[in-house]
Amino acid sequence: MKYKVTAHALGEIKADCICLPLLKKGKLSQLGREFDTLCDGQLSQNIKDYGAEAKVGASCAFNISGQNIKRVILLGADTDKLSQSDINKIASSLAGSLKGTNIKHLAIALDLNFNAEASEEQLTKQVILANESGRYCFDLYKSEKSPKPALQQISFKTQKQQQAPLKQAVAFAQALATGMSKTKDLGNQPGNVCTPTFLADEAKSLAKQADNFSVKILEEKDMEKLNMGAFLSVSKGSTEPGKLIVIEYKGGAKSEAPHVLVGKGITFDTGGISLKPGAQMDEMKYDMCGAASVMGVMTALSEIKPKMNVIGVIAAAENMPAGNASKPGDIVSTASGQTVEILNTDAEGRLVLCDALTYVERFKPASVVDIATLTGACIIALGHCTSAVMSNDDALANELLEAGKRAADKAWQLPIWDEYQSQLDSPFADMQNIGGKGAGSITAACFLSRFTKKYKWAHLDIAGTAWVSGGKDKGATGRPVPLLLEYLMSKQAK
Repeated sequence: MKYKVTAHALGEIKADCICLPLLKKGKLSQLGREFDTLCDGQLSQNIKDYGAEAKVGASCAFNISGQNIKRVILLGADTDKLSQSDINKIASSLAGSLKGTNIKHLAIALDLNFNAEASEEQLTKQVILANESGRYCFDLYKSEKSPKPALQQISFKTQKQQQAPLKQAVAFAQALATGMSKTKDLGNQPGNVCTPTFLADEAKSLAKQADNFSVKILEEKDMEKLNMGAFLSVSKGSTEPGKLIVIEYKGGAKSEAPHVLVGKGITFDTGGISLKPGAQMDEMKYDMCGAASVMGVMTALSEIKPKMNVIGVIAAAENMPAGNASKPGDIVSTASGQTVEILNTDAEGRLVLCDALTYVERFKPASVVDIATLTGACIIALGHCTSAVMSNDDALANELLEAGKRAADKAWQLPIWDEYQSQLDSPFADMQNIGGKGAGSITAACFLSRFTKKYKWAHLDIAGTAWVSGGKDKGATGRPVPLLLEYLMSKQAK
Protein backbone atom coordinates (compact mmCIF):
# COMPACT_ATOMS: atom_id res chain seq x y z
CA MET A 1 0.00 0.00 0.00
CA LYS A 2 1.46 3.38 -1.08
CA TYR A 3 0.79 6.76 0.50
CA LYS A 4 1.92 9.93 -1.28
CA VAL A 5 1.73 13.67 -0.68
CA THR A 6 1.22 15.97 -3.65
CA ALA A 7 0.80 19.68 -4.31
CA HIS A 8 -0.33 19.17 -7.91
CA ALA A 9 -3.29 21.13 -9.21
CA LEU A 10 -6.55 19.17 -9.18
CA GLY A 11 -6.61 18.92 -12.96
CA GLU A 12 -3.21 17.21 -12.92
CA ILE A 13 -4.16 14.49 -10.43
CA LYS A 14 -4.81 11.10 -11.99
CA ALA A 15 -6.78 8.76 -9.75
CA ASP A 16 -9.82 6.49 -9.84
CA CYS A 17 -11.60 8.48 -7.18
CA ILE A 18 -11.31 11.77 -5.29
CA CYS A 19 -12.46 12.46 -1.76
CA LEU A 20 -13.74 15.98 -0.98
CA PRO A 21 -15.44 17.59 2.04
CA LEU A 22 -19.04 18.74 2.18
CA LEU A 23 -19.41 21.74 4.47
CA LYS A 24 -22.35 23.40 6.22
CA LYS A 25 -25.62 23.56 4.27
CA GLY A 26 -24.15 21.28 1.60
CA LYS A 27 -21.55 23.80 0.45
CA LEU A 28 -18.29 22.76 -1.17
CA SER A 29 -14.83 23.75 0.03
CA GLN A 30 -12.51 25.79 -2.19
CA LEU A 31 -10.97 22.66 -3.71
CA GLY A 32 -14.46 21.21 -4.10
CA ARG A 33 -15.56 24.25 -6.07
CA GLU A 34 -12.45 24.03 -8.24
CA PHE A 35 -13.18 20.40 -8.99
CA ASP A 36 -16.83 21.23 -9.70
CA THR A 37 -15.67 23.73 -12.33
CA LEU A 38 -13.37 21.15 -13.89
CA CYS A 39 -16.24 18.68 -14.25
CA ASP A 40 -18.69 21.30 -15.58
CA GLY A 41 -20.88 21.45 -12.49
CA GLN A 42 -21.51 17.71 -12.24
CA LEU A 43 -20.51 17.74 -8.57
CA SER A 44 -22.95 20.42 -7.44
CA GLN A 45 -25.70 18.91 -9.61
CA ASN A 46 -25.25 15.50 -7.99
CA ILE A 47 -25.34 17.07 -4.53
CA LYS A 48 -28.63 18.71 -5.45
CA ASP A 49 -30.06 15.57 -7.04
CA TYR A 50 -29.07 13.11 -4.31
CA GLY A 51 -29.29 15.37 -1.26
CA ALA A 52 -25.83 14.59 0.13
CA GLU A 53 -25.67 14.91 3.94
CA ALA A 54 -23.05 17.23 5.46
CA LYS A 55 -23.21 15.81 9.00
CA VAL A 56 -19.77 14.85 10.33
CA GLY A 57 -19.27 11.14 9.67
CA ALA A 58 -21.73 11.00 6.76
CA SER A 59 -20.57 10.04 3.28
CA CYS A 60 -21.93 9.62 -0.21
CA ALA A 61 -20.39 8.65 -3.55
CA PHE A 62 -21.28 9.03 -7.20
CA ASN A 63 -19.73 8.79 -10.64
CA ILE A 64 -18.80 11.67 -12.95
CA SER A 65 -17.76 11.71 -16.61
CA GLY A 66 -15.24 13.46 -18.83
CA GLN A 67 -12.40 13.59 -16.25
CA ASN A 68 -9.29 11.64 -15.28
CA ILE A 69 -11.15 10.99 -12.04
CA LYS A 70 -14.37 9.04 -12.53
CA ARG A 71 -15.76 8.85 -9.00
CA VAL A 72 -16.23 11.22 -6.07
CA ILE A 73 -16.63 10.50 -2.36
CA LEU A 74 -18.06 13.37 -0.31
CA LEU A 75 -17.40 13.35 3.42
CA GLY A 76 -19.61 15.38 5.77
CA ALA A 77 -17.78 18.18 7.61
CA ASP A 78 -20.66 20.30 8.90
CA THR A 79 -18.68 22.22 11.51
CA ASP A 80 -16.77 25.49 11.67
CA LYS A 81 -13.66 23.82 13.04
CA LEU A 82 -12.93 20.11 13.16
CA SER A 83 -12.04 18.49 16.49
CA GLN A 84 -10.03 15.32 17.06
CA SER A 85 -13.31 13.44 17.50
CA ASP A 86 -14.55 14.80 14.15
CA ILE A 87 -11.32 13.67 12.50
CA ASN A 88 -11.83 10.14 13.82
CA LYS A 89 -15.40 10.03 12.46
CA ILE A 90 -14.32 11.29 9.03
CA ALA A 91 -11.44 8.80 8.79
CA SER A 92 -13.71 5.90 9.81
CA SER A 93 -16.39 7.02 7.37
CA LEU A 94 -13.90 7.11 4.50
CA ALA A 95 -12.55 3.65 5.36
CA GLY A 96 -16.11 2.32 5.34
CA SER A 97 -16.82 3.95 1.98
CA LEU A 98 -13.85 2.16 0.41
CA LYS A 99 -14.85 -1.35 1.53
CA GLY A 100 -15.86 -3.61 -1.31
CA THR A 101 -15.03 -1.08 -4.05
CA ASN A 102 -12.67 -1.58 -6.99
CA ILE A 103 -10.94 1.76 -6.45
CA LYS A 104 -7.17 1.34 -6.90
CA HIS A 105 -5.96 4.92 -6.49
CA LEU A 106 -7.72 7.42 -4.21
CA ALA A 107 -6.92 11.13 -4.11
CA ILE A 108 -7.84 13.02 -0.93
CA ALA A 109 -8.36 16.79 -1.01
CA LEU A 110 -9.75 17.63 2.43
CA ASP A 111 -9.14 21.39 2.76
CA LEU A 112 -10.67 22.03 6.17
CA ASN A 113 -10.45 24.25 9.25
CA PHE A 114 -9.28 22.67 12.51
CA ASN A 115 -9.52 23.64 16.15
CA ALA A 116 -6.57 23.79 18.56
CA GLU A 117 -6.53 20.04 19.22
CA ALA A 118 -6.65 18.94 15.57
CA SER A 119 -4.62 19.45 12.40
CA GLU A 120 -4.19 18.35 8.79
CA GLU A 121 -1.34 16.10 9.92
CA GLN A 122 -3.59 14.37 12.45
CA LEU A 123 -6.32 13.90 9.86
CA THR A 124 -3.77 12.34 7.50
CA LYS A 125 -2.56 9.98 10.24
CA GLN A 126 -6.09 8.89 11.14
CA VAL A 127 -7.04 8.28 7.50
CA ILE A 128 -4.01 5.99 7.13
CA LEU A 129 -4.68 4.17 10.41
CA ALA A 130 -8.38 3.69 9.61
CA ASN A 131 -7.51 2.39 6.15
CA GLU A 132 -4.85 -0.01 7.46
CA SER A 133 -7.22 -1.23 10.18
CA GLY A 134 -9.87 -1.92 7.55
CA ARG A 135 -7.37 -3.83 5.43
CA TYR A 136 -6.03 -5.91 8.32
CA CYS A 137 -6.81 -9.60 8.16
CA PHE A 138 -5.44 -12.53 10.17
CA ASP A 139 -6.03 -15.54 7.96
CA LEU A 140 -2.71 -17.31 8.49
CA TYR A 141 -4.41 -20.58 9.46
CA LYS A 142 -7.26 -20.51 6.94
CA SER A 143 -7.13 -22.75 3.89
CA GLU A 144 -8.90 -20.11 1.81
CA LYS A 145 -7.29 -16.70 2.12
CA SER A 146 -9.27 -13.46 2.10
CA PRO A 147 -9.17 -11.49 -1.18
CA LYS A 148 -6.74 -8.59 -1.18
CA PRO A 149 -8.34 -5.11 -1.21
CA ALA A 150 -8.28 -3.35 -4.58
CA LEU A 151 -6.92 -0.07 -3.17
CA GLN A 152 -3.20 0.28 -3.85
CA GLN A 153 -2.47 3.98 -3.36
CA ILE A 154 -3.77 7.05 -1.52
CA SER A 155 -2.52 10.50 -2.54
CA PHE A 156 -2.99 13.44 -0.16
CA LYS A 157 -3.44 16.78 -1.92
CA THR A 158 -2.05 19.70 0.06
CA GLN A 159 -0.43 23.11 -0.31
CA LYS A 160 3.24 23.25 -1.28
CA GLN A 161 4.38 24.59 2.11
CA GLN A 162 2.57 21.72 3.85
CA GLN A 163 4.24 18.92 1.91
CA ALA A 164 7.17 18.38 4.29
CA PRO A 165 5.15 18.12 7.55
CA LEU A 166 2.52 16.00 5.83
CA LYS A 167 5.20 13.61 4.53
CA GLN A 168 6.45 13.28 8.10
CA ALA A 169 2.91 12.53 9.27
CA VAL A 170 2.55 9.86 6.57
CA ALA A 171 5.83 8.18 7.57
CA PHE A 172 4.85 8.22 11.25
CA ALA A 173 1.39 6.80 10.53
CA GLN A 174 2.83 4.02 8.38
CA ALA A 175 5.27 3.05 11.13
CA LEU A 176 2.47 3.15 13.70
CA ALA A 177 0.24 1.01 11.48
CA THR A 178 3.07 -1.52 11.08
CA GLY A 179 3.51 -1.63 14.86
CA MET A 180 -0.21 -2.07 15.44
CA SER A 181 -0.36 -4.89 12.89
CA LYS A 182 2.53 -6.63 14.65
CA THR A 183 0.65 -6.29 17.96
CA LYS A 184 -2.52 -7.70 16.41
CA ASP A 185 -0.67 -10.58 14.75
CA LEU A 186 0.97 -11.62 18.02
CA GLY A 187 -2.29 -11.31 19.95
CA ASN A 188 -4.26 -13.31 17.41
CA GLN A 189 -1.77 -16.19 17.30
CA PRO A 190 -3.05 -19.29 19.11
CA GLY A 191 -1.52 -20.22 22.44
CA ASN A 192 0.05 -23.40 21.04
CA VAL A 193 2.12 -21.22 18.67
CA CYS A 194 2.70 -17.99 20.58
CA THR A 195 4.64 -19.28 23.58
CA PRO A 196 7.28 -17.44 25.62
CA THR A 197 9.91 -18.97 23.33
CA PHE A 198 8.01 -17.70 20.28
CA LEU A 199 8.00 -14.16 21.71
CA ALA A 200 11.74 -14.41 22.41
CA ASP A 201 12.35 -15.48 18.81
CA GLU A 202 10.26 -12.55 17.56
CA ALA A 203 12.41 -10.16 19.59
CA LYS A 204 15.61 -11.70 18.23
CA SER A 205 14.29 -11.39 14.68
CA LEU A 206 13.56 -7.69 15.19
CA ALA A 207 17.05 -7.05 16.54
CA LYS A 208 18.62 -8.78 13.53
CA GLN A 209 16.64 -6.73 11.02
CA ALA A 210 16.81 -3.28 12.67
CA ASP A 211 19.61 -0.84 13.41
CA ASN A 212 20.63 0.04 16.99
CA PHE A 213 18.68 -2.88 18.51
CA SER A 214 19.93 -5.60 20.82
CA VAL A 215 18.16 -8.40 22.70
CA LYS A 216 18.89 -10.25 25.92
CA ILE A 217 16.86 -13.28 27.03
CA LEU A 218 16.80 -14.27 30.70
CA GLU A 219 16.02 -17.96 31.11
CA GLU A 220 14.49 -19.48 34.23
CA LYS A 221 17.94 -20.39 35.59
CA ASP A 222 18.94 -16.73 35.26
CA MET A 223 15.79 -15.66 37.09
CA GLU A 224 16.52 -18.14 39.89
CA LYS A 225 19.86 -16.39 40.45
CA LEU A 226 18.03 -13.06 40.67
CA ASN A 227 15.56 -14.49 43.23
CA MET A 228 12.57 -13.90 40.93
CA GLY A 229 10.37 -16.25 42.93
CA ALA A 230 7.13 -14.45 42.03
CA PHE A 231 7.75 -14.80 38.28
CA LEU A 232 8.84 -18.43 38.61
CA SER A 233 5.78 -19.28 40.72
CA VAL A 234 3.71 -18.62 37.59
CA SER A 235 5.84 -20.35 34.97
CA LYS A 236 6.68 -23.49 36.99
CA GLY A 237 3.30 -25.13 36.33
CA SER A 238 3.88 -25.16 32.58
CA THR A 239 6.10 -27.23 30.31
CA GLU A 240 6.77 -23.97 28.42
CA PRO A 241 9.71 -22.22 30.11
CA GLY A 242 9.23 -18.60 31.11
CA LYS A 243 11.38 -15.88 29.56
CA LEU A 244 12.27 -12.33 30.53
CA ILE A 245 12.90 -10.63 27.19
CA VAL A 246 14.87 -7.37 27.11
CA ILE A 247 14.89 -5.37 23.84
CA GLU A 248 17.13 -2.30 23.78
CA TYR A 249 16.90 0.48 21.20
CA LYS A 250 19.86 2.85 21.40
CA GLY A 251 19.06 5.87 19.25
CA GLY A 252 20.19 8.51 21.74
CA ALA A 253 23.38 9.42 23.54
CA LYS A 254 24.97 6.78 25.80
CA SER A 255 24.42 9.01 28.82
CA GLU A 256 20.73 9.53 28.10
CA ALA A 257 18.42 7.70 30.49
CA PRO A 258 16.09 5.28 28.67
CA HIS A 259 12.33 5.18 28.73
CA VAL A 260 11.25 1.65 29.61
CA LEU A 261 8.12 -0.25 28.59
CA VAL A 262 7.28 -3.44 30.50
CA GLY A 263 4.69 -5.79 28.99
CA LYS A 264 2.74 -8.58 30.64
CA GLY A 265 3.21 -11.63 28.42
CA ILE A 266 1.05 -14.44 29.78
CA THR A 267 0.80 -16.37 26.52
CA PHE A 268 -2.09 -18.41 27.87
CA ASP A 269 -3.86 -17.98 31.19
CA THR A 270 -5.91 -20.87 32.53
CA GLY A 271 -5.94 -19.22 35.96
CA GLY A 272 -3.68 -21.99 37.28
CA ILE A 273 -5.08 -23.86 40.29
CA SER A 274 -7.64 -21.02 40.62
CA LEU A 275 -9.02 -22.27 37.32
CA LYS A 276 -11.05 -19.94 35.12
CA PRO A 277 -14.52 -20.89 33.83
CA GLY A 278 -14.45 -22.73 30.51
CA ALA A 279 -16.60 -20.23 28.59
CA GLN A 280 -14.41 -17.97 26.44
CA MET A 281 -11.24 -19.32 28.01
CA ASP A 282 -9.87 -19.46 24.44
CA GLU A 283 -9.59 -15.66 24.64
CA MET A 284 -6.96 -15.99 27.35
CA LYS A 285 -4.43 -16.20 24.53
CA TYR A 286 -4.87 -12.40 24.56
CA ASP A 287 -3.39 -12.19 28.06
CA MET A 288 -0.07 -11.38 26.39
CA CYS A 289 -1.37 -8.25 24.66
CA GLY A 290 0.72 -6.05 26.95
CA ALA A 291 3.81 -7.84 25.66
CA ALA A 292 2.45 -7.64 22.11
CA SER A 293 2.06 -3.87 22.44
CA VAL A 294 5.68 -3.55 23.56
CA MET A 295 6.74 -5.52 20.48
CA GLY A 296 4.51 -3.29 18.35
CA VAL A 297 6.06 -0.10 19.70
CA MET A 298 9.60 -1.41 19.25
CA THR A 299 8.72 -2.43 15.68
CA ALA A 300 7.45 1.09 14.96
CA LEU A 301 10.60 2.60 16.48
CA SER A 302 12.71 0.50 14.11
CA GLU A 303 11.12 2.43 11.23
CA ILE A 304 10.96 5.89 12.82
CA LYS A 305 14.50 5.71 14.26
CA PRO A 306 14.06 8.46 16.88
CA LYS A 307 17.03 9.99 18.68
CA MET A 308 16.31 8.50 22.08
CA ASN A 309 16.89 5.35 24.11
CA VAL A 310 14.00 2.96 24.70
CA ILE A 311 13.98 -0.44 26.39
CA GLY A 312 11.15 -2.93 25.98
CA VAL A 313 10.88 -5.67 28.62
CA ILE A 314 8.52 -8.61 28.19
CA ALA A 315 7.64 -10.87 31.13
CA ALA A 316 6.58 -14.01 29.24
CA ALA A 317 5.11 -17.09 30.89
CA GLU A 318 2.25 -19.57 30.59
CA ASN A 319 -0.09 -20.00 33.58
CA MET A 320 -1.17 -23.64 33.83
CA PRO A 321 -2.54 -26.01 36.51
CA ALA A 322 -0.19 -28.89 37.27
CA GLY A 323 1.07 -31.05 40.11
CA ASN A 324 3.90 -28.58 40.72
CA ALA A 325 1.86 -25.41 40.10
CA SER A 326 1.52 -22.73 42.78
CA LYS A 327 -1.34 -23.23 45.22
CA PRO A 328 -3.50 -20.64 46.98
CA GLY A 329 -1.74 -19.91 50.26
CA ASP A 330 1.80 -20.40 48.93
CA ILE A 331 4.32 -17.73 49.90
CA VAL A 332 7.07 -16.67 47.49
CA SER A 333 9.96 -14.25 47.62
CA THR A 334 10.52 -11.55 44.99
CA ALA A 335 13.61 -10.04 43.41
CA SER A 336 13.04 -6.98 45.61
CA GLY A 337 13.33 -9.12 48.76
CA GLN A 338 9.65 -8.66 49.65
CA THR A 339 7.46 -11.72 50.17
CA VAL A 340 4.03 -12.40 48.69
CA GLU A 341 1.22 -14.68 49.83
CA ILE A 342 -0.52 -16.01 46.73
CA LEU A 343 -4.24 -16.12 47.54
CA ASN A 344 -5.35 -16.46 43.91
CA THR A 345 -3.18 -18.01 41.21
CA ASP A 346 -5.29 -16.23 38.59
CA ALA A 347 -3.80 -12.93 39.79
CA GLU A 348 -0.58 -14.00 38.08
CA GLY A 349 0.14 -11.00 35.87
CA ARG A 350 1.23 -8.87 38.81
CA LEU A 351 3.53 -11.69 39.94
CA VAL A 352 5.56 -11.74 36.73
CA LEU A 353 5.45 -7.95 36.45
CA CYS A 354 6.70 -7.23 39.97
CA ASP A 355 9.98 -9.05 39.35
CA ALA A 356 10.32 -7.43 35.91
CA LEU A 357 9.76 -4.00 37.50
CA THR A 358 12.51 -4.69 40.01
CA TYR A 359 14.82 -5.84 37.20
CA VAL A 360 14.50 -2.55 35.27
CA GLU A 361 15.93 -0.54 38.20
CA ARG A 362 19.38 -1.35 36.76
CA PHE A 363 18.69 0.85 33.72
CA LYS A 364 18.19 4.00 35.86
CA PRO A 365 15.19 4.84 33.66
CA ALA A 366 13.75 8.26 32.87
CA SER A 367 10.31 6.65 33.10
CA VAL A 368 8.77 3.19 33.27
CA VAL A 369 5.34 2.28 31.89
CA ASP A 370 3.99 -1.22 32.34
CA ILE A 371 1.20 -2.44 30.08
CA ALA A 372 -1.02 -5.34 31.10
CA THR A 373 -4.38 -7.01 30.57
CA LEU A 374 -4.43 -7.10 34.33
CA THR A 375 -7.96 -7.01 35.78
CA GLY A 376 -11.54 -7.73 34.83
CA ALA A 377 -12.40 -4.97 37.28
CA CYS A 378 -11.00 -2.46 34.80
CA ILE A 379 -13.66 -3.50 32.29
CA ILE A 380 -16.36 -2.99 34.92
CA ALA A 381 -14.99 0.49 35.67
CA LEU A 382 -14.21 1.78 32.16
CA GLY A 383 -15.72 -0.65 29.66
CA HIS A 384 -13.99 -1.42 26.39
CA CYS A 385 -13.33 2.13 25.17
CA THR A 386 -10.82 3.38 27.69
CA SER A 387 -7.59 2.11 29.21
CA ALA A 388 -6.80 2.86 32.85
CA VAL A 389 -3.73 4.79 33.99
CA MET A 390 -2.37 4.61 37.54
CA SER A 391 0.92 6.19 38.51
CA ASN A 392 3.25 7.25 41.31
CA ASP A 393 3.90 10.48 39.39
CA ASP A 394 1.01 12.74 38.33
CA ALA A 395 3.10 14.53 35.69
CA LEU A 396 3.84 11.20 33.98
CA ALA A 397 0.18 10.20 34.21
CA ASN A 398 -0.87 13.48 32.59
CA GLU A 399 1.65 13.02 29.78
CA LEU A 400 0.19 9.60 29.02
CA LEU A 401 -3.39 10.91 29.16
CA GLU A 402 -2.56 13.78 26.78
CA ALA A 403 -0.72 11.40 24.43
CA GLY A 404 -3.84 9.22 24.40
CA LYS A 405 -6.01 12.19 23.42
CA ARG A 406 -3.68 13.19 20.58
CA ALA A 407 -3.48 9.61 19.34
CA ALA A 408 -7.23 8.91 19.64
CA ASP A 409 -6.31 6.09 22.04
CA LYS A 410 -7.86 7.38 25.24
CA ALA A 411 -7.09 6.51 28.83
CA TRP A 412 -8.40 7.67 32.23
CA GLN A 413 -6.56 8.00 35.51
CA LEU A 414 -7.58 6.04 38.59
CA PRO A 415 -6.15 6.76 42.07
CA ILE A 416 -3.70 4.60 43.97
CA TRP A 417 -4.02 6.38 47.29
CA ASP A 418 -2.50 4.97 50.46
CA GLU A 419 -5.97 4.09 51.77
CA TYR A 420 -6.14 1.23 49.25
CA GLN A 421 -2.81 -0.30 50.25
CA SER A 422 -4.17 -1.88 53.43
CA GLN A 423 -6.33 -4.22 51.32
CA LEU A 424 -3.10 -6.05 50.45
CA ASP A 425 -2.11 -6.71 54.07
CA SER A 426 -1.26 -10.35 54.81
CA PRO A 427 -0.89 -11.97 58.25
CA PHE A 428 1.86 -14.26 56.92
CA ALA A 429 3.86 -12.30 54.32
CA ASP A 430 4.75 -8.73 53.39
CA MET A 431 1.68 -8.61 51.17
CA GLN A 432 -0.94 -10.76 49.46
CA ASN A 433 -1.49 -10.76 45.71
CA ILE A 434 -5.17 -9.73 45.76
CA GLY A 435 -7.02 -7.05 47.67
CA GLY A 436 -10.57 -8.35 47.87
CA LYS A 437 -13.67 -7.44 45.89
CA GLY A 438 -13.52 -3.64 46.00
CA ALA A 439 -11.33 -1.53 43.67
CA GLY A 440 -9.70 -4.54 42.01
CA SER A 441 -7.86 -2.54 39.34
CA ILE A 442 -6.58 -0.08 41.92
CA THR A 443 -5.32 -2.67 44.40
CA ALA A 444 -3.55 -4.50 41.54
CA ALA A 445 -1.74 -1.25 40.73
CA CYS A 446 -1.06 -0.70 44.46
CA PHE A 447 0.63 -4.10 44.48
CA LEU A 448 2.87 -3.10 41.55
CA SER A 449 3.64 0.28 43.10
CA ARG A 450 5.49 -1.47 45.92
CA PHE A 451 8.15 -2.47 43.37
CA THR A 452 8.53 0.91 41.65
CA LYS A 453 9.72 3.26 44.36
CA LYS A 454 13.06 4.05 42.67
CA TYR A 455 11.72 5.65 39.46
CA LYS A 456 8.79 7.39 37.80
CA TRP A 457 6.26 4.71 36.94
CA ALA A 458 2.83 4.36 35.40
CA HIS A 459 0.64 1.31 34.92
CA LEU A 460 -1.70 0.87 31.95
CA ASP A 461 -4.51 -1.65 32.49
CA ILE A 462 -5.69 -2.60 28.98
CA ALA A 463 -7.99 -5.49 29.90
CA GLY A 464 -10.92 -3.79 28.21
CA THR A 465 -9.15 -2.29 25.18
CA ALA A 466 -6.61 -4.88 24.01
CA TRP A 467 -9.04 -7.10 22.14
CA VAL A 468 -12.62 -7.37 20.93
CA SER A 469 -14.39 -10.26 22.60
CA GLY A 470 -16.51 -12.70 20.58
CA GLY A 471 -18.46 -12.26 17.34
CA LYS A 472 -17.30 -11.64 13.80
CA ASP A 473 -15.00 -8.78 14.87
CA LYS A 474 -13.21 -10.84 17.53
CA GLY A 475 -9.50 -10.09 17.64
CA ALA A 476 -6.68 -7.97 18.98
CA THR A 477 -7.07 -4.19 18.54
CA GLY A 478 -3.44 -3.07 18.52
CA ARG A 479 -4.04 -0.74 21.45
CA PRO A 480 -2.37 0.97 23.27
CA VAL A 481 0.44 1.22 20.68
CA PRO A 482 -0.81 4.65 19.43
CA LEU A 483 -0.79 6.10 22.96
CA LEU A 484 2.64 4.69 23.81
CA LEU A 485 4.28 5.79 20.56
CA GLU A 486 2.80 9.28 20.88
CA TYR A 487 4.12 9.47 24.44
CA LEU A 488 7.64 8.42 23.42
CA MET A 489 7.74 10.86 20.52
CA SER A 490 6.72 13.69 22.85
CA LYS A 491 9.66 12.80 25.10
CA GLN A 492 12.03 12.82 22.14
CA ALA A 493 10.78 16.28 21.15
CA LYS A 494 11.61 17.59 24.63
